[in-house]
Amino acid sequence: MFLKLAALFVCILLHKNVFCKPHNDLNNIIRNVEDIIRQSQDDLRYKPETEGLGLPAAGGGGAAADLGETVNPTTGSPWPLPQQIKTTTSMLFLNKVFKFNYDSKTCDLLQMAFTRYYNMIFYGTQQVPSSMENSTFRLPKVNEPSISSMIVTMDICPDYPTLESNENYTLSVASDGARIKAATIWGVLRGLETFSQLIYESSDGGLAVNATTITDFPRFLHRGILVDTSRHFIEVPTLLDNLDAMVYNKFNVFHWHIVDDQSFPYESSKYPQLSNQGAFDQRHTYTQDQVSLVISYARERGIRVVPEYDTPGHSQSWGSINDLLTPFYKDGKATGSFGPINPILNSTYDFLKDFFSEVVAKYPDHYIHMGGDEVSFDCWKSNPDITAFMKEQQFGDDYAKLEEYYMQRLLDIMSDLQAGYIIWQEVIDNGVKVRNDTVVEVWKGGYVQEMSKVTKQGYRTILSSPWYLNYVSNPYNQDWKTYYIIEPQDFTGTAEQKALVIGGEACMWGEYVDSVNLIQRLWPRASAVGERLWSSKSVNDVPAATSRLAEHRCRMLRRGIQAEPVTGPGYCP
Repeated sequence: MFLKLAALFVCILLHKNVFCKPHNDLNNIIRNVEDIIRQSQDDLRYKPETEGLGLPAAGGGGAAADLGETVNPTTGSPWPLPQQIKTTTSMLFLNKVFKFNYDSKTCDLLQMAFTRYYNMIFYGTQQVPSSMENSTFRLPKVNEPSISSMIVTMDICPDYPTLESNENYTLSVASDGARIKAATIWGVLRGLETFSQLIYESSDGGLAVNATTITDFPRFLHRGILVDTSRHFIEVPTLLDNLDAMVYNKFNVFHWHIVDDQSFPYESSKYPQLSNQGAFDQRHTYTQDQVSLVISYARERGIRVVPEYDTPGHSQSWGSINDLLTPFYKDGKATGSFGPINPILNSTYDFLKDFFSEVVAKYPDHYIHMGGDEVSFDCWKSNPDITAFMKEQQFGDDYAKLEEYYMQRLLDIMSDLQAGYIIWQEVIDNGVKVRNDTVVEVWKGGYVQEMSKVTKQGYRTILSSPWYLNYVSNPYNQDWKTYYIIEPQDFTGTAEQKALVIGGEACMWGEYVDSVNLIQRLWPRASAVGERLWSSKSVNDVPAATSRLAEHRCRMLRRGIQAEPVTGPGYCP
């Protein structure tokens, strides 16, 4: 016990690179302690403090070597880096009559995107300006090369993005204008974002862009940001700001960890008691209209909203539903406290079917994240009714089989509702039989071996283990560099297994995050994950990325995203 407490204390102090959820999995924490201690000892040994300042020496090794040097941002370099880009020194200027247009199909998503990007390019904001005079950029001079239009060609405009959405596009910028070609609106949106990032302010105040050709597509289909709104409530405007930041970094999945033990802020239309009794208070809830607003805002930007309603653990806030949670017993008597969802009652599954029918109808995406992680068996072990059920089912003392029984029935419900599901890795680790189209999220330590195991079983997989951005290391370590060099397919397996890795997620769990610091803590650290998931595997040069990231951080600041500085000394021109 002392060893466990000591290990936990060390993790709290030195939590850099702990690949575990900040919840209950103490064994996962202990698994990483020796590596953490060894790494921290190396850091201390090779990074002596600067006299009088308590800062790492600028002349030391590793990440500290260039901390005293000013990072000069690049100019007009897109983030994440496109798959193929050829740019020239031929400078073109946007003129007063510049406009977006289309020569094929159009739709509401395209027209809204035209307005957003026009305003961002000329005014630095998505809002409609009051007049043209608000722009501070000079117009092209006489005989100065300029462009007056961006023409978009696309084939289809689906209502909502999906896992299989085509985001490919080509982009050309030349003296006769700019052009984007894409099969879908989702590719157009990614191309418009890239075009907006190519534009920069010239030394004499003009809006300039270099002649450029780009062929681009994402390396991975699933590029997600997880935000936890249960441990601290996140205001809707902050969630919308984060969706904007995701677009600027070409993320396409908002994994909304909306409820957990601590609170149930989702206002259910069928079961209002869940938020009435389970939320922190009635000011800290998401109404049906607010959830619809988030979904609509994300749709306009080509982002899927995948909600997570985690069970049977992480469900203390669900206690307003009668008999849903398992009573805890001690010395043969109920204590008045409760554990995970009760898996032995038919009423449990009646409720779950009715509740998730609402969830499936509310969220347009095919996938719902069903959780399934960190289930403590202590309560189930204490309960005499559970013990009798275990004997009846011939489960013996293997409570993982009881968890499997629950998850199997829950996933069968989701199949009946014709919904896809994402699950945490424990569901597979515990042997639950799931559909072939199941997506498994790997989050624990030892993720390299787990990725190999899960893909060997034929399941599509997303990785989040090394990208828990709620862990904040010493800023002088510049942890974004660690996130940047992670390779999701770096495990033992066949080419077919590697192809089953469909992406990853940067996670921001909410123990120490709310609306005040969510954006600053995520960005631009999450930008490193964004480039890893979009760009070519060969794009892994940290020094080359540093100046581009400095520019991108400045770009986000100009667009109203309060991204923190992570590349050392510098300024935004």
